[in-house]
Amino acid sequence: MPDNRPAFHVIFMNFATELARRSTCRRLQVGCVIASEDYRRVYAVGYNGNASGDANDCDRHGEAAVGNCGCLHAEENAVINCTVERFFRKVVFCTHLPCVMCAKRLINLGGVLRIYYGEAYRSTDSIPILEKAGIPVLRVVPP
Repeated sequence: MPDNRPAFHVIFMNFATELARRSTCRRLQVGCVIASEDYRRVYAVGYNGNASGDANDCDRHGEAAVGNCGCLHAEENAVINCTVERFFRKVVFCTHLPCVMCAKRLINLGGVLRIYYGEAYRSTDSIPILEKAGIPVLRVVPP
């Protein structure tokens, strides 16, 4: 009997994509899931948007907002929401390649084994930073 079940990395990437739909950013909706290495637990989730209690809108608009919209990034929110210890082994799923600063936050989170992403980001500068830290970065191309 053929196994037609979707792979876990596809399921978790789909989850990150659904989370991105909650984003209030006008420019780019991003979602992030931090899971256990055996995919049995979700440790944290995040999507990009304003601070809790602030308006559900970007702080800046138009050209001035590119790379500077004022929203917290999805990875940032997931790291903030992650309550497990550094030694817990983690797999991260992002709808888009993390930026340099989010890559550094994920490194400091500790225990990240690998990062899956779906869409390219305007800069790939985070990839060598993550790889230098021993964290492989893998693109998941939708079927």
